[in-house]
Amino acid sequence: MAALSPPPQLPSELPARAGRRRWPWRRIATQLAPYAAAALVLLVLQSSRLLQTANLILYDLTVRLRPAPDGAATPVRLIGIDEQDLQQLGWPLDDALLIRAIQRLDQAGAAAIGLDLYRDIGVGDAHSALRQLSRSNPRFVSVFSHVDGIRAIRGTPASRQAYNDLVIDPDDVVRRDLLFVRGMGSAMVPLPLRMLEVGNAGRPLRDALERDPAWIQPLQANSGGYHGLDHGGVQRMLAFHRLGSFPSWSLRELLAGQVPEASLRGSLVLIGSKAPSLRDGFRVPFAGPQPGRSLRLAGVELHAHRLAALIDLQGGRLLGLKAAPPWLNSALLVSAVLAGVALGEGIGALRRSQITVFAVAIGMVVATAVSLACGWWFDAASPLAALAALAAAAWTRRAQEQQQQRQELQGLLQQTTSTSVAGELWRQRELLLEGGRFPGRRLELTVLFTDIEHFTQVAEQLDPEALLAWLNRGMAAMVGPVQGEGGLVNKFTGDGLLAVFGAPLDRGTQLEGLAAVQAAATIRRALATLNSQLRAEGLPEMRVRIGIHTGPVLAGSVGTPERWEFSVVGDTVNCAARIEGLQCNEGPSPACRVLLSGTTLALVRETIRGPWKLWGTLPLSGRSTAVEVWELLEKESG
Repeated sequence: MAALSPPPQLPSELPARAGRRRWPWRRIATQLAPYAAAALVLLVLQSSRLLQTANLILYDLTVRLRPAPDGAATPVRLIGIDEQDLQQLGWPLDDALLIRAIQRLDQAGAAAIGLDLYRDIGVGDAHSALRQLSRSNPRFVSVFSHVDGIRAIRGTPASRQAYNDLVIDPDDVVRRDLLFVRGMGSAMVPLPLRMLEVGNAGRPLRDALERDPAWIQPLQANSGGYHGLDHGGVQRMLAFHRLGSFPSWSLRELLAGQVPEASLRGSLVLIGSKAPSLRDGFRVPFAGPQPGRSLRLAGVELHAHRLAALIDLQGGRLLGLKAAPPWLNSALLVSAVLAGVALGEGIGALRRSQITVFAVAIGMVVATAVSLACGWWFDAASPLAALAALAAAAWTRRAQEQQQQRQELQGLLQQTTSTSVAGELWRQRELLLEGGRFPGRRLELTVLFTDIEHFTQVAEQLDPEALLAWLNRGMAAMVGPVQGEGGLVNKFTGDGLLAVFGAPLDRGTQLEGLAAVQAAATIRRALATLNSQLRAEGLPEMRVRIGIHTGPVLAGSVGTPERWEFSVVGDTVNCAARIEGLQCNEGPSPACRVLLSGTTLALVRETIRGPWKLWGTLPLSGRSTAVEVWELLEKESG
């Protein structure tokens, strides 16, 4: 075997690739792909309104569970036209019946009377009289529909006209109230606000809303759990009172004088249809009689809830659920995104990361429930979805990286270590790998060199195919014991090999030295078996020299980003090679000669009893310091 040249002087950190550094665009794209997919999923969820639907379900559930104020404590009263009224009085109602009803309410001292029926076209001969009443009674309010183009009763002053159009969510449920639209003229006032103004003989609430509606926290495009809300005018979430709690009588009871005047004095009375057959119902956030369906509330009852909410608002009471401002929703979303990335990427163990993300998600659900109980409704679905999507993206990226690291590690090891060691290397990959390579580290390890004696002579006797087969059988006898003791076959040297014990993994200097010597002893026994087979086949026997030395080395990846190779360099490597190549002047060597330095022997002498033979303190080629050399002899049989 040719003598090794002195080891190169390498710095503690191996040099980076010279020349221009190319950006690893493919690797960057692979790393970012899971996050791009997560962003796409969130965008699809937002555009499909699934997240908004989840928020609205939470809102509806909270409205049903929260205690609501009693409508009887308000001055709002209802005259509802029910099915029995239709049977007895007919439909459409004659204008004369409406005149009688309005006059009775006026005589009872009602502060405002709102007719939630369209009468732009008269019914019966008393239509002119109804127009006259609408024109002259200062407490009467006539409705019109701005959306459908239906006018109020002709002759009604603009100050007593009101539109009864409602704002309805995409799922056909009324949750919001349009309080007022600024700059639309004196007639463009919603029915509840007009009733309040007529009853109070003034417009303090409208004036306050026109000056600055910020005090009621009006809805914006992304307030609460809404996404891209049409927030025209001044809107807020409708504060419902307890269903069925507003004092209510039928039209026939009013006409028959069966309504106590004391209940009507100073009240705000709404007249409208409550008969289901007239289909004047709107879905509200309460459970209906059919499972999974919202309750339908008559339009006049819905106006009663709106009017009662305005009365509370005028009194400075912001009842009902308050929608969180958009900036808070944005802050929660950004926090969830950062938490998803941090928890998905920052926690080393994948299982612990998943458990932590799940715990945080549960905490977010609990926080949402507490906030709803305290009266605040915000976008809870988007942060939860973002947390899950970004954490899943991080886990996917880590899985891809682990797969890449596994491939890189297998490439670095080049199948030169045992399965158990490879598994341990994989478990410790984050400590060992840096940028897809082993960084240069100074280690104390044991080096084992082998070389086949007289290989050139054997090569002359055998044709190339037979020689390769003969050589591979010998390598198998050497590689197996090395890997069995946890060593790493670092490289093959043509007719020998270099193995290290203690890199990349280090079990301790003494254990690694012991493993190297035990591997040498096992190689000796394996070669004895192999030589018996070779003799029987008429092939040359294999004679091997082994040199072992323990000391410091520099271990790391050498090469370029296209091809890294794990290597160990230093005087310890050269010393092991020189020990293996020592010549004996006392007769022929055994079939497997094992020489080791005194440094290695000191690590194993108490465990391996030998027999040992001292060769002496010998100078080695290329070294200024001599080394104590010992031979591990074969134990005599018998």
